[in-house]
Amino acid sequence: MSRHVAIVTDSTAYLPPRTMERHGITAVPLTVVLGDEVLEEGTEISTRSLAQALQKRRSVTTSRPSPQVFAQTYREVAEAGATGIVSLHLSAELSGTYDAAVVAARQAPVPVRVVDTGMVAMALGFCALAAAEAAEADGTVDEAVTAAEKRAAGTSAYFYVDTLDYLRRGGRIGTAQALLGSALAVKPLLRLDGGRIELLEKVRTASRAIARLEEIVADRAGGAEVDIAVHHLAAPDRASALADRLRTRVPRLADLHVSEVGAVIGAHTGPGLLGVVVSAR
Repeated sequence: MSRHVAIVTDSTAYLPPRTMERHGITAVPLTVVLGDEVLEEGTEISTRSLAQALQKRRSVTTSRPSPQVFAQTYREVAEAGATGIVSLHLSAELSGTYDAAVVAARQAPVPVRVVDTGMVAMALGFCALAAAEAAEADGTVDEAVTAAEKRAAGTSAYFYVDTLDYLRRGGRIGTAQALLGSALAVKPLLRLDGGRIELLEKVRTASRAIARLEEIVADRAGGAEVDIAVHHLAAPDRASALADRLRTRVPRLADLHVSEVGAVIGAHTGPGLLGVVVSAR
């Protein structure tokens, strides 16, 4: 019987459902707390409902999966035939998801390697895909982890948000940085750096900020063969237009994904988000 290494990630990877099904990737959902309701990302709350709640300034928080949820997932994956599991998750700097997975892995019926990718959104998704492709080639757990880590090392994520207030309220960016941005009435560009969201540049208008985001992504891609994901929240036209421009500016573009982020990331960025992930193959 050949080895079967299964790949588990979490709902913030925002992989297309067909892609997850094709590669046999399992996603454990994070939760969104909307008022008194506790809702699973991807199944029980729509991004439209989230955006409306944020615009009305309703209380919105997020929560990691419990170790029990991870334990159940690992059991189910093992019962389906996995002899080893690679569990890849969003940055531990942003969520306790990784810690919950580590606790559950200790009791799993098969060996589980839990990896803090330091990523989020399709930056995490590309890592999960790399691990899945390695596993499909009869790779070991170690080989799948190596493939994911290599992909992470060649991946960058950049974000434009209309305001830093949502990130400040969720504790995902320093209060001083957020207040500085508000005081200067600038449009912030952010990046994922060391697993944390850091202020990259401050630009005076939204149109200039988005144009600058495009320049940064094109420069980052350079002449390498890359996959790109364009994310948004309640800004489909902006995202589509940016994706069209990147198609012409990135010479060795392999795959281009355009998608709306889920409720967990959206709760911390607010409507108007534009995010771009650049990942070298």
